Amino acid sequence: MLAPPVVCDITTRSIFLNAARELMETLEMTDFDQAMPDSLEIGVVMEKQPSTHPWADFRYDAVGVVVREAGMEASVSRIYQDGDIEHFLVSGLTLRLHIDECESYYHNLMSPEPGCFIVASQPDDSDDMPLPYLVSLSFDEVHAYLEGDEQIYSVQIPAQLYQWAEAYVLTNYVAIKKTKRKLKNWHQTEKPASRPEGES
Repeated sequence: MLAPPVVCDITTRSIFLNAARELMETLEMTDFDQAMPDSLEIGVVMEKQPSTHPWADFRYDAVGVVVREAGMEASVSRIYQDGDIEHFLVSGLTLRLHIDECESYYHNLMSPEPGCFIVASQPDDSDDMPLPYLVSLSFDEVHAYLEGDEQIYSVQIPAQLYQWAEAYVLTNYVAIKKTKRKLKNWHQTEKPASRPEGES
C-alpha cells in the first residue's frame, strides 16, 4: 500500500531547488512567529536501484526530505517505481534544532548548497535498505558518526525547512563578525630597557 501524497514530488527536484534558491534570495523574515517550534516531523526519501557491485544486488541513497504531519507513525512505504528504480518514504523522524548549534546552522544556510544531513544504520544484509534515524541541519552534530559504521547522506534542504531554520537562526543567533587583528609594532613595544649610565 502506498503512503499518502508527500509534500514534494521527488521527480521534480531540480525545479524545487531553483524555487528554494529564489526563496533564499528574496525572503524577508519580518513576520515569522517568535514562538516557532524547535522541531518538525519529517520523512526521508530513499532510492533503491540495481548495483554494479559484485557483492550486492541493490544500492541505496537518500534523495530528499519532506515535512510530514505531526503524529505520523514510523513506517517505510514505497511511493514511486520506474522500472528497477524505487523510492521509499521513511516516516516517523524528527528534525530538531538546538540553540547551541546555531552557528553551524548559520554556516550551512549561507553555503552555496545548504544540506540536510542524514544518519542511517547499516543493515546486516547488503541488499537491505539502510534505515535513517537522525536528520540534522548541523554537520557538526553528525560528524561524530563518520567514525562509526553508520551511513551518512547529504540532501538538499526543501524551501519549507530552509525558511523555518532561517527564522530560528535569526531569532536565536547573532553572527560574530571576524575582524583582522592589528599587528603590533614590535620595534616600539618590545624595545629593551635602557641601561643606566656607566653599566656595561
